[in-house]
Amino acid sequence: MDKKIGGGETMTIECCCSTESNIMIIACSGGSNVGQITNQVAVELTKERWGKMFCLAGIGAHLSGFVQSAKDTPVVIVIDGCEIGCAKEIFKHLDIPIKNYFVVTKDLKIEKTVDIEPKSKDIERLKQLIKEKIRG
Repeated sequence: MDKKIGGGETMTIECCCSTESNIMIIACSGGSNVGQITNQVAVELTKERWGKMFCLAGIGAHLSGFVQSAKDTPVVIVIDGCEIGCAKEIFKHLDIPIKNYFVVTKDLKIEKTVDIEPKSKDIERLKQLIKEKIRG
């Protein structure tokens, strides 16, 4: 995608609202251990080409391309770190149904802390849970 930048120049950028993958991964990426678990899981699943991490901020800002991509992608996985459910609330506000929803504190029984260093064993546990549920 080309984007105009200062001075009339254009620059090619890869759009983080692309629906090239059939699996969209939305992570809350919050400022806690559980928020960072969601972020790292989204990153790793994307690197593994299992799905594609997508921009929750773009959806939350009501940017039309982002919202439409979230509506059009066949499989959307929403991962919240805690039961406050910020990502879930963004989807609810935009009337986008969620079929695949995970909450780290609930599903993995991990206590939320201010430590932003996720543990690799917790990342692996969440990745496996997501893969198992989506594959059926």
